[in-house]
Amino acid sequence: MSNRRDARGDDPFGGRRPTSHERAAGRPWNASYADGPAPWDTGAPQPAVVRLVADGVFSGTVLDAGCGTGENALCVAALGIPVLGVDVAETALAMARAKSEQRALAAEFAWADALRLDRLDRTFDTVLDCGLFHTFDRTERAEYLTSLAAVSAARTMLYLLCLSDQGSATGPHPVAREELSAAFDLAEGWRVVGIEPDRIRTRFHDENGAPAWLATVERAT
Repeated sequence: MSNRRDARGDDPFGGRRPTSHERAAGRPWNASYADGPAPWDTGAPQPAVVRLVADGVFSGTVLDAGCGTGENALCVAALGIPVLGVDVAETALAMARAKSEQRALAAEFAWADALRLDRLDRTFDTVLDCGLFHTFDRTERAEYLTSLAAVSAARTMLYLLCLSDQGSATGPHPVAREELSAAFDLAEGWRVVGIEPDRIRTRFHDENGAPAWLATVERAT
């Protein structure tokens, strides 16, 4: 696949520093949407997110970090809750906006670098990360949690679904439970409420999906 030039100029990375996965792949995330659905885009919200919505955990203003084509954000927006989905893939964002219009749901979608969320210049009451954390290496994860802190007020709740290193999970950086917990322990101001085994659906796995962790984390300060 060739790199798509996005609406942010001739730089396919939109002026940001490429992530470790992009450097290894030799192309930006946007290229994953150039020739059909991306491997993680199943055309439906993740079952874990559907359960979270049913449990009523989303409240206030919601940020969906790494929203892709918007299915998870739109699942939350169907509750009438203000949602901002951000991603670096302009093609995915365009698809998300089209879905929002077609479904008459008032979700907002914008380009943003997950490692520089401070540039949003706003905070959120709830944050969803569905499949973004595991795309970062260990150094980037520390940057990411600092970035998330910049858009999280005290008591902001983060719900994070990432690929587990258990079983036959495939992906950029499948995560061990201890590794996930340690990342927040090392970052200032986060408190892990719980980490439970779950599943994440992709286009490469059967209907049961791949092993995953669902973490509930609170911004303590």
